[in-house]
Amino acid sequence: MGEKGRTLAPLGFGEPRLTTFGADISVRPSHVLSRGFTRYSPEIDSLVKCSPTPSVSRPDSRAQVLEGRSTDVSGESLVGVFAGAVAPPLAIAAVGYLLGRWRDVDVEPLSTVTIYVLMPALIFDSLVTMPLAGGTALALVGAMVVFTASMAAIAALVGRAAGEDGAVLAGATLAAAFPNVGNFGIPVAAFAFGAVGRTTTVIFVVVQNVLMHTAGVYALSRGGDAGSHRAALRRVLSLPLVYAVVAAGIAVALGIVPPENGPIMSAVSMTGDASIPVFLLILGLQLADMDAGMAARRTAPTVGLKVLIAPVLALGVALAAGIGDATAARSFVLLAAGPAAVTPLVLAIEFGGDPDDALSAADYVGTTILLTILGSLPVVTGLIYLLRTGTLL
Repeated sequence: MGEKGRTLAPLGFGEPRLTTFGADISVRPSHVLSRGFTRYSPEIDSLVKCSPTPSVSRPDSRAQVLEGRSTDVSGESLVGVFAGAVAPPLAIAAVGYLLGRWRDVDVEPLSTVTIYVLMPALIFDSLVTMPLAGGTALALVGAMVVFTASMAAIAALVGRAAGEDGAVLAGATLAAAFPNVGNFGIPVAAFAFGAVGRTTTVIFVVVQNVLMHTAGVYALSRGGDAGSHRAALRRVLSLPLVYAVVAAGIAVALGIVPPENGPIMSAVSMTGDASIPVFLLILGLQLADMDAGMAARRTAPTVGLKVLIAPVLALGVALAAGIGDATAARSFVLLAAGPAAVTPLVLAIEFGGDPDDALSAADYVGTTILLTILGSLPVVTGLIYLLRTGTLL
């Protein structure tokens, strides 16, 4: 018993069931953390969709929960979708911005903690729990690599034509090549395409983070203070993320992945989950310390590429890649059309070196992220409609 409308009743398999105003959900031990805090779970998120029945079977995975969600948007408001998917990240970035205007905060220690602790945990957790099997998954990986490499090549050419060089050019290339498939892509893709959308997002997260923390760090180090190829390579090999990928591969290959609900994976998951809000706070702090007017003018070519060219290129890659599952292909196009990722900003702060002119690589990337968030909203809204109705793909 407890407060009005809430009761705890035992289940047949030994787990408590939380009854809240007539809707039943199961509460797994992994949801309950120390000091009584609760960890987010899709089962809890689905509470609003539970019918007032005395018994609901426990889903065996996050994917099963999402499979049960309707993908019919006819009765949904796209404004409401974006309010739920975009407003929370923007609010966190706004907190960072206000803090940066109020206090002099050094973002470099935050970026160091994120790169050397939070991101390796996120990548390891994603790799060992990700369902990556079959021809569709391999086709998606190939499409993601081709899309990223193509966008990077186009952005580098456009950036050089615009007079950019060094770390700023590397930052512009990363900002154009890598969409925000984490805090932006996951909720939008899951809403639009259910479990297939979420699985596609997880694959994209892993692929682009491996590319960003290897080729991306190398490019920024070469353009910044690292200098030679050997020094840039040493920086790549010094990143824990590289070894997190290796450790995850060994654990999966040998079948020694710790239990998902056990203490080890719970700690790893909690640590990795912390990376997203920290990313957004860093973005806000960086935006508070730049000349937005000058940065907006300089970043216009990259923003145009990201908002207008990336969706068209993604559609072409999806058609050429022959992705067997149409829903997965549509999810890929939707994710690729999103705004610039936040991780390149963290990498630019850490590895971009000192600026040679008034605009640093971090300032360039931070402005690009902000402008592509604003510019991509109508594009993504239109894509959701066209993809869901089958007009595209």
